[in-house]
Amino acid sequence: MSEGEKPMQRLPLSVCVLTCNDEAILARCLASLDFADEIVVVVDAKSRDGSEKIAREYTERAFVHAYRGDIEQKSFAVECATRDWVLIVDSDEVVTPELAGMLRSFFEREARNDMVAGAEINRLTYHLGRWLRHGDFFPDWTLRLFRKATASWVGQNPHGRIEVTGRVTRLDGVLEHYSYRDLADQVERIQRFSDAAAAALVAQGKRFALRDLVLRPPARFARAYLLKQGFRDGLPGFIVAAATAFHVFLKYAKLWERERKGSAAP
Repeated sequence: MSEGEKPMQRLPLSVCVLTCNDEAILARCLASLDFADEIVVVVDAKSRDGSEKIAREYTERAFVHAYRGDIEQKSFAVECATRDWVLIVDSDEVVTPELAGMLRSFFEREARNDMVAGAEINRLTYHLGRWLRHGDFFPDWTLRLFRKATASWVGQNPHGRIEVTGRVTRLDGVLEHYSYRDLADQVERIQRFSDAAAAALVAQGKRFALRDLVLRPPARFARAYLLKQGFRDGLPGFIVAAATAFHVFLKYAKLWERERKGSAAP
């Protein structure tokens, strides 16, 4: 910044970040949020690395909280936010300078309009050595910026989402998403997420049907690889489509397993 130049005013919003054992990536995320008036970081109580220490280097609004589910953890983070507008950012995401500029334009032009309640942001995922611009991973529009008073959480863990009362717009620019360290990390998460998804199906009263196990995984692969042109991302596009189909397969296989265990004799 040149002599006499005024520092850029921070935007009147709270950015909420969840973290657990993320010391290798958390600083990269938090460093990209210097445009925000407030940064709220919620550290999972199970975290055993330096995540909490790193969080406190960037904000005084760092909290340690026991994890009871994705929706519950994000709800707690939003409750800790003190600004009217909230932006949700995951610890493996980075707000690019371009997106920060779009956020600044939003607050200059639209945030004062009471009819506007939120904005969707497009995520761009980096995995297997490249940016994935096709398939199930892109475009990936998600409602991340919202007026706190109009927002509520809906859906089931681990895929809850925010709904708002009012008009939702879209911002140009992308939220960079460094989702997985490698393929092994993706498979490990598929295990965890399929467990949660099967549990959610049970909670909804969903019963196992063989047609779901047989038909839904290949349909998901075809959608990702063919209809959404995942083949244009080369071999990584094929691997991602296959892994996504495997997630669907495991979800319904685990639903079957839960029913079998529940009905089995001791």
